[in-house]
Amino acid sequence: MKTVFVTGSAGFIGYHLSKLLLAEGFRVVGYDGMTDYYDVTLKQRRHAMLMQSPNFSMTEALLEDQAALETAMRAAKPDVIVHLAAQAGVRYSLENPRAYLNANLVGGFNVLDLARELKVQHLLMASTSSVYGANIEMPFVETDKTETPLTFYAATKKANEAMGHSYAHIYGLPVTMFRFFTVYGPWGRPDMALYKFTRGILEGTPIDIYNNGDMWRDFTYVEDLVRGIRLLIDAVPKRPATPEDIAPGDSLSPAAPYRVVNIGNSDKVKLLDFIEAIEDEIGRKAIRNYMPMQTGDVPATYADANLLKALTGYAPQTNFREGVSAFVRWYRDYYQI
Repeated sequence: MKTVFVTGSAGFIGYHLSKLLLAEGFRVVGYDGMTDYYDVTLKQRRHAMLMQSPNFSMTEALLEDQAALETAMRAAKPDVIVHLAAQAGVRYSLENPRAYLNANLVGGFNVLDLARELKVQHLLMASTSSVYGANIEMPFVETDKTETPLTFYAATKKANEAMGHSYAHIYGLPVTMFRFFTVYGPWGRPDMALYKFTRGILEGTPIDIYNNGDMWRDFTYVEDLVRGIRLLIDAVPKRPATPEDIAPGDSLSPAAPYRVVNIGNSDKVKLLDFIEAIEDEIGRKAIRNYMPMQTGDVPATYADANLLKALTGYAPQTNFREGVSAFVRWYRDYYQI
């Protein structure tokens, strides 16, 4: 039985990935700081469900706690590490950048260095579509330049990618970075737009719509996302003998067993259409509070996910209306509305 060490296992994506891995017969060892960036009860409920499996165990500690992380990883003896834990949220990085420095840079380094020491078969690390920053050519392709991050959150994720490449090159550690595109679905984070919109519409309170609604997102359903991660576990990058060995469209490094992969729905959806889908599912119109663009935000994201399909044969495909429906059903059930 393969062991996968999942950081952020009580988080939105970490929970869904751990659940999928357990269902497929993996042993999963979770690690989560249970920080209070949002309602810790949600994290506790997610972990409680995972704990129902005899093949799941977890440690509660911060990524920055190098001793705790090392103790947990050495005990787990993982074959694979999936590093999802991070200080998330584009907007919060404007208020508290030091939280991102500690969790994303120091924490990311601790994970990298232990993966090297333990000689894991594959380290997979979460990045974000935010690294594309000021790029305006779409859809975003993994080989695009990412030198213009617009928030400190994006900058820390770009730094994680650079650190991952250096370790892959120096130590031969196979590293895959995946860039997520607006992930949503049941058990999501309360700071995310879908959560806020659903709550506001159900409660009859105004919802803030930035850039006057003139925004597009590549909404990716969480179960599609974690299926992509699961399949990428088996797509271990290998250092190419020559640059000519790299297939067209592949982001594989010419100098390291390192690759970047977009995981997105490859479907640019207008924010107002997304809100309309929530209204239709709830059966009530939103009270709309149109706002200017927020600092650090971008008007559009749109993934080219051809590399994911080439590597795994898989492409996310859940329509945003189906995904919104599933989330609203979960929300009503969870809050007994």
